[in-house]
Amino acid sequence: MDNSISLNKFISDTGYCSRREADNLITEGRVLLNNRPAVLGNRYKPGDTVEVDGSIITAAKKEKRVYLALNKPTGITTTTELHIKDNIISFVGYPKRIFPIGRLDKDSEGLILLTNDGDIINKILRADNNHEKEYIVRVNKPIDGAFIHQMSTGVPILDTVTLPCKVQPMGRQTFRITLTQGLNRQIRRMCEHLGYAVVGLQRVRIMNIKLDKLALGKWRYLSDAELSTLMESITDSAKVSPSGKPAARGGKRTEHKPTPSKGGFTPKDREQTGKRKSTKYVTKDGNPQTGKKTEHTTTTPSKGGFTPKDREQAGKRKSTKQVTKDGKPQTGKKTERTWKKEKSAQARKGQNNRPEKNTGKEKKGQESRREKRTGAEGSFKNYRSKGRR
Repeated sequence: MDNSISLNKFISDTGYCSRREADNLITEGRVLLNNRPAVLGNRYKPGDTVEVDGSIITAAKKEKRVYLALNKPTGITTTTELHIKDNIISFVGYPKRIFPIGRLDKDSEGLILLTNDGDIINKILRADNNHEKEYIVRVNKPIDGAFIHQMSTGVPILDTVTLPCKVQPMGRQTFRITLTQGLNRQIRRMCEHLGYAVVGLQRVRIMNIKLDKLALGKWRYLSDAELSTLMESITDSAKVSPSGKPAARGGKRTEHKPTPSKGGFTPKDREQTGKRKSTKYVTKDGNPQTGKKTEHTTTTPSKGGFTPKDREQAGKRKSTKQVTKDGKPQTGKKTERTWKKEKSAQARKGQNNRPEKNTGKEKKGQESRREKRTGAEGSFKNYRSKGRR
């Protein structure tokens, strides 16, 4: 079983500094691992020797985690370097080793968190998580709607454009701004770009932790409720992918195939047949259909449920196959049965022997038949031509 952990986490767990600061120490060559210069990515195993600036770092016993909220005054520098004047660690004077979460400008005041929990720092500071920080800013001249709009939509600084943020005017020269970024001196640079100078800046909120009535220069422990909400907010911070987008869910989406019915028909076939019983699909050459859909003939069952073929087998009236005018089996559209057509034609012929249509071409034939019924051909005309009156 591998009991190793990353070297920067080991240094952080001892309470010496944060993981980010441990990375900086390793990069600067100030850390030795087993008497060799450490590099980023090294891992610590039980029994290894770790030195920082010549001092051996030993694994610390599990200590109770400490989470502090400080109302930092102006003039205090956010650093753990004890040799720097007015550093934040010396200012707080906490008996255990702690380090700040993030930074707050020396000229700014307000809320800043301190802890000995190295794992929580990167989760809070990671920009991809969009954790909010709220500030109250006072500038050197009156603000207007154009200033508020430009600040909220984005300002070009440091070779980039700031992300959209919330900006709300609070007075003639004061506004409230909520950021999800942490660029170096971001608010001051944004105001300077628009022709304003910041004369006062106070941070009043980090995520769910508020400054409230904490006096300037004083600190307090986070309450259980605050700590619980904070931990819940950063639970998914480690699940963010390198691209800044949530990791995709595993598994591929499978296609849904319709289940055939008991009769072997697909839903599409069922729509074509409707309420009729089984229909055989055949191709033009009479072979069963296999593959693509082709033209087909449909045999409609009679009222009794028998097909013409069944009726022949049962000894009943013979059925007549559907044929076209040229005598070939029908393979296209459905037509009337031949025996039925012939029977109706004979019935019409017996009722009336006259032709269906009487056109001008048939006049001569009618006159000749009329003359046969009356006697001699053209007798009335002959009588008048002889002068008999």
